[in-house]
Amino acid sequence: MTFSRLLLIVSALLLSVPAYAALPGLEGEGGESAETQTVDTEIAQGQSAGEDSRITQRIKGIFSELPDFETVEVSTSEGVVSLEGTLPNADAIARAEAIAARVSGVVTIENSIERDLSVEQNLSIFNKMSDLFDGFVAGLPLFAVALLVAVAFAATGYLIAGLRFIWDRIAPNAFLGELIRSAIRFVFVVGGIVIALDMIGAGALLGAVLGGAGVVGIALGFAMRDTIENYVASLMLSLRQPFRANDHVLIDDLEGHVIRLTSRATILMTLEGNHLRIPNSQVFKAVIVNFTRNPQRRFEFELGIDADDDPRNAMQLGRDTMLALPFVLSEPEPMAKIEQVGDSNIVISFLAWVDQREADFLKSRSLAIASVKDALEDAGFALPEPIYRLRFDGRTDPLPIGRSKASAESKAPPQPKSRAKQSATHDDVRPESKINEMVENERRSGPEQQKDLLDSSRPVE
Repeated sequence: MTFSRLLLIVSALLLSVPAYAALPGLEGEGGESAETQTVDTEIAQGQSAGEDSRITQRIKGIFSELPDFETVEVSTSEGVVSLEGTLPNADAIARAEAIAARVSGVVTIENSIERDLSVEQNLSIFNKMSDLFDGFVAGLPLFAVALLVAVAFAATGYLIAGLRFIWDRIAPNAFLGELIRSAIRFVFVVGGIVIALDMIGAGALLGAVLGGAGVVGIALGFAMRDTIENYVASLMLSLRQPFRANDHVLIDDLEGHVIRLTSRATILMTLEGNHLRIPNSQVFKAVIVNFTRNPQRRFEFELGIDADDDPRNAMQLGRDTMLALPFVLSEPEPMAKIEQVGDSNIVISFLAWVDQREADFLKSRSLAIASVKDALEDAGFALPEPIYRLRFDGRTDPLPIGRSKASAESKAPPQPKSRAKQSATHDDVRPESKINEMVENERRSGPEQQKDLLDSSRPVE
């Protein structure tokens, strides 16, 4: 075999190796042949003479339209684009590479752009601030017009809300009228702000502000739950009018005369002459007893008689005695009832009615107790004291308690003392007016006299 023939055989074998290596199952380790096939499908077999120049001109044209990329130098060889120069930050460098990679015919990018660390370049923020300031100055006339529109809307709302005679006619309740006026002012102020922001093109800012305000409003609603509840209770009380000024009321276990109803609390004058403020939320949910609405009021007291006495006679005597008192009403007539039978007495409950416009309740009750007690004792009824029975040991001599038998027999029994009876006719049972006078003085004076939500012209609930 000649040397030339051997050389031809070897050349044929070398040329056939890539074709066999591309067959399935003949790949080398790491899939090198597969990568070679992928590269062959993405990169063209050849590059035309003008293709590199076209790519370079195309990238340069794009960079020339971007002021930050004017200093970037571009060169292309066999589809490989080389970028050189300086840019102010890493984001700009990455952006330049991304733009060049999108041009058709680019095989890969050799990015040699460096970040410009010069002081002048990195202080460009001041230039931006200067541009912003120039833009703000240029927009000042528009801002002024938008501000005037917002102020005009707000002033219109305050002017309409200030027409008190209209809103007082629509809403006779003072608290409700003030609520309507506040709502009108709020609507006009918010409307003016919306229009002003729309004029300067800040509608997106308005949406963000309103969204944030909604979240803040929900949070404040939970945080100020008691305050909001008290506010709503004040509105309901002002509409329902559960009592009048100077009414004697019992709110749960708090008693006194009503001074005024404000937007936050109900103010009472206690029977001791002290000021008592009760939150309206508590008043709205409380059980209220009004002693003034019905002038007729019943008092009640208990007296005990001896277990051996006749309770029927004692009850009849007590009724007749109370009926004879000038301040006790004959209709409804007084009554008595047996309350309980104790170990040594019978407890009787006596009840009678008085007119609070003519007689004071506490004075009348006190005089009635004294009169019935005197009548029972004069009729021979015993008002027993507690009786205690003692037992002694029989093995000891009894203790010498009290007088001896001889001294007891020698001394005469005591005679019953005559009791000077004072007629209840001349007793003072006039209604107590001191607390009422104090309440009226409080209502006529003080900084809160214009804030009273009680309206005497409206019916009481």
